[in-house]
Amino acid sequence: MSKNIELVAEKILQAYESRIPIDFIRNNHTLDENLAYDVQDQLILKKCKLFNEQIAGYKISMTSPETQALADTHEPAYGTLTSTNLLHHASKLSLAEMNEPLVEPELMFVLTNDLSLGAQEDEIIANSTIAAGLEIPDSRYKNWFPNFNLTDLLCDNGVTGHVVLSSPIDTPNFDRLGTIHMDLYHNGKKINEGLSATVLSNPASSVAWLTSKLAQRNVYLKKGMVISSGTFISPVPVEIGTYNAIFTNIGEVRITFEP
Repeated sequence: MSKNIELVAEKILQAYESRIPIDFIRNNHTLDENLAYDVQDQLILKKCKLFNEQIAGYKISMTSPETQALADTHEPAYGTLTSTNLLHHASKLSLAEMNEPLVEPELMFVLTNDLSLGAQEDEIIANSTIAAGLEIPDSRYKNWFPNFNLTDLLCDNGVTGHVVLSSPIDTPNFDRLGTIHMDLYHNGKKINEGLSATVLSNPASSVAWLTSKLAQRNVYLKKGMVISSGTFISPVPVEIGTYNAIFTNIGEVRITFEP
């Protein structure tokens, strides 16, 4: 492991500890995509040791042309979920303990068995349940959204904050997964809507992208992991109040933000 990777991972870890946002990594370090994922891996090792956490799954970012354009890339990216990132339906969060969070309605795959290395859609669907979810991206950078680049995103663990999920149900078949409608509400007022086809045409295909990407690092998805598959809409900056997302034939999920 290079000294540069260790240095960057330690810098981001310190931002986690202090909750003081830092400058973008790109301002002082030149890293390609592979090295940025190396930073993420090292950060997760350090974070799990420091806070006594365990790897609990993955989140997939930039699963549409619109969100990929934010980081000037042509494929998604992933971050690693740890145990403290996972929240249940109707949880509450304090904005005072966050930096600049966003809200993204997403489907959450909960694995019922280990998957093979590079597993594709049929295997993913057969070995998972699915839940209504909200991802709450957040970052360790100052003024991060939408000013980050790909290196910044990957080093900061895909700007992972929290994921909120409802009770899982049996995963629908591939065709049905591609036609799920979602309505997003803030304090009871509808503010947006979206379709699952926005997520790499199908959320199962998004998870298949992840398995293939992880296979390049000889990593496979394990039973019990939660996979946040990608947002149905453009990210929404968080305001105080309650957000709830209703996914047709899947369920509802809610999160409340307090001062």
